[in-house]
Amino acid sequence: MEFLFAENNAGETTTNLRFLVTNTAAGSVIGKGGSTISDFQAQSGARIQLSRNHEYFPGTSDRVAVLSGSLADVLTAFQLIISKIIKDDNQDDTKSIQVKLLVPKTVCGAIIGKGGSNIKKFVEDSQASIKLSSQDQLLPGVIDRIVTIGGNVDQIIKAVTLILTKLTEESSYTETTSTPLVYPGTRPTSFIVRCVYHASPGLQNLRRNGPGPPMPVAYVGALTSSVTIGIPDEHIGFILGRAGKTLQELQQSSGAKIKVSDRGDFVTGTEYRKVTMIGSGEAIQAAQFLLTQKVQQSLASDYERDNTKQPNNNSLQNHQNQQP
Repeated sequence: MEFLFAENNAGETTTNLRFLVTNTAAGSVIGKGGSTISDFQAQSGARIQLSRNHEYFPGTSDRVAVLSGSLADVLTAFQLIISKIIKDDNQDDTKSIQVKLLVPKTVCGAIIGKGGSNIKKFVEDSQASIKLSSQDQLLPGVIDRIVTIGGNVDQIIKAVTLILTKLTEESSYTETTSTPLVYPGTRPTSFIVRCVYHASPGLQNLRRNGPGPPMPVAYVGALTSSVTIGIPDEHIGFILGRAGKTLQELQQSSGAKIKVSDRGDFVTGTEYRKVTMIGSGEAIQAAQFLLTQKVQQSLASDYERDNTKQPNNNSLQNHQNQQP
């Protein structure tokens, strides 16, 4: 995420951590008027984002939290969040709890290791339980497996530290976690596109004064920068359009230049094509939103086609319709 350990405007390395939270826990993290989440961002230096109320990860009733920043900043933010949730729930931090991470299925091998060597080591070192959901249980359109970690607070923080440190060694981890996250039955949320920010040379001199969240793309104004994300190959046709017409329209609407990698040129370890946006911060943000819409349209088209072919598959369709 040019990708793994990609630099943000402060010249720091960047990674992402995604995990599930209940609506109640999300309220604790946000705080009155957003005071808690702002405080946690200031303390940790990480960017903290939550899906909107009632916008859940498919197949669950949980919202998605996304932490972005340096490895140290992200882990600090995670510790602040978990401690806050436990405190507000009047729990003892020595009691066993569960945390569910979202990890792209393409990089779960890094957690498991050869013959399960990595996950065994993580369990031994952290004393936490670590279980991955089965790939066979993934709902259509969902690319993330759920990694369930059980233990007390210290054990969970240790396990998450070991897992995220290992994942950030994988060249495709940050690439895939920067991909527009759009699932069937959901609409784009405020954090759907989580991209690593690539500053132009002139921006490399900018520095943050003291701790605080990384500079969002929208704040870089008219200065030129670029962002590269990965989008599943099967959705690229909706982005390009006939003879590239849709891509031209996306560029005109957003004001950003959009480049799609050649057929077969994928993000390492995936079948995601590289899509690079070049322009001002506002233009890139607009392009990200429009690209997310196109991915959503492609997913909707796939579902409509599949349901037409399999009209009797009502159970899956009804299950998906229950998702917000």
